[in-house]
Amino acid sequence: MKNDVIIELQNLTKVYDGKTVVDNLNLKIQKGEFVTFLGPSGCGKTTTLRLIAGFENPTEGRIILNGVDITNVPAYKRPVNTVFQRYALFSHLDVYDNVAFGLKVKKFPFSDEFGDTKMRKLTANEIDDKVVAALKLVDLEEFEDRDIATLSGGQQQRVAIARALVNEPEILLLDEPLSALDLKMRKDMQLELKEMHKKLGITFIYVTHDQEEALTMSDTIVVMDDGVVQQMGTPLDIYNEPENAFVADFIGESNLYNARMSGKKEVRFLGKVHECVDDFPINEKVDVVIRPEDIVIGKPGKGSVDGVIATKIFKGVHYEYVVMVGKNEVVVESTKSFDENEKVSLTIDKEDIHIMKTDVVANIYTDAYINDKNEVIIASHAFKCDVTKLLADSHLDEHGYLIGPKGESYDLNDVDVIATIGLDDVVIFDNPDEGEVNGEIILVLFLGDHYRITIRTEDEEDFVANTPYQWNEGDLISLSVEPSKIELKLKGALVAREKN
Repeated sequence: MKNDVIIELQNLTKVYDGKTVVDNLNLKIQKGEFVTFLGPSGCGKTTTLRLIAGFENPTEGRIILNGVDITNVPAYKRPVNTVFQRYALFSHLDVYDNVAFGLKVKKFPFSDEFGDTKMRKLTANEIDDKVVAALKLVDLEEFEDRDIATLSGGQQQRVAIARALVNEPEILLLDEPLSALDLKMRKDMQLELKEMHKKLGITFIYVTHDQEEALTMSDTIVVMDDGVVQQMGTPLDIYNEPENAFVADFIGESNLYNARMSGKKEVRFLGKVHECVDDFPINEKVDVVIRPEDIVIGKPGKGSVDGVIATKIFKGVHYEYVVMVGKNEVVVESTKSFDENEKVSLTIDKEDIHIMKTDVVANIYTDAYINDKNEVIIASHAFKCDVTKLLADSHLDEHGYLIGPKGESYDLNDVDVIATIGLDDVVIFDNPDEGEVNGEIILVLFLGDHYRITIRTEDEEDFVANTPYQWNEGDLISLSVEPSKIELKLKGALVAREKN
């Protein structure tokens, strides 16, 4: 209901020195909700919090609190308080005076004998009552006289929270408040903060880059990247139904593959066609996400695909395996014990294959590798390329070895890479003998001023290309790519050759 909305962000934008750090953010937050802004460093989450607090002014947009526009209201007049990452406590004051500090300087409204509203400071007894109540809430009622320097990190954080809560804000803003704590203390404080939120019933707006923290505490998670909201939803929705590859990769452990729809509710990845429950147009490029805990590992020949265990790590309640299926890595969690280099099968249920629409901005081949001629192999086809892109300030010697900036030597044969080819960098020929690779056009899209075509090779690998010319589905063509247009990225670390 509209009356339940405590704060609304409308087209909120913040630009610093020409760089947009918050981009047209729209969000409604309900009273009593625990909302977490989650994302990597520099994604705009802390800036959003500072805009809500009033520490920054938006370049565009409005901030509405309880139906009132507070965009230009100064921070000290907003009914919000902030708990910072660094606590910002006064080291020369004890716990009591740190919590009481804001109450001693702040004036509160009251009605005089004539019913007029006036402002006054609190009495010593009123301050004492509020400080004691706040310290009790954070389980520090016996710590009033303690020096800040004698407290642990977790206790200092509780003092900072008590100091914010003592002002009885409508909204509590928390800017990565647990990041300075050790792992065990952080987990304990997560549960305590969640319990505090339940007791208080006020709105919490939390900022973190820690996915587990967000999933543990939040009612709603707002995932941000590069100033833009990628997805909003409950922790369960964000984890189980990511809307794009960024969210899937950022939230929890996941296996993410470029794939294509090969039939009705059928998707091709890991070299095979799998049944799925999502229905996308045939031949459409998609992203596939599978969580490691949803893959069943067993004897070879019994599952969806076969592979070989490359690594095995014991995680306490389960093993974490990396299984190589061809050139593809698959992360699997299982309570069963298998040996490294053991052949296994992986069973993937169709309900556990999550398919997302992808905006194709380039051809990305995650299972490419370099051959003994320093060519990149994509879909069994060799393309000439510049392998010195794999290592800064490197060059090739007369024997074809890659020489690093310190003289170290590398043999690139069979090195796994990710190869990227731009949509504008695929050159198409109507003569099958003119290009490097032959294929058939399986999809033609007109995008206003150009065509986007999908070419499938005999090895069932797809190349997507932009072209000003009209082609027809079913046309047999050939294609080539200039070596300088193929971008290469290592999938692992280079290992230097031993010197003779």
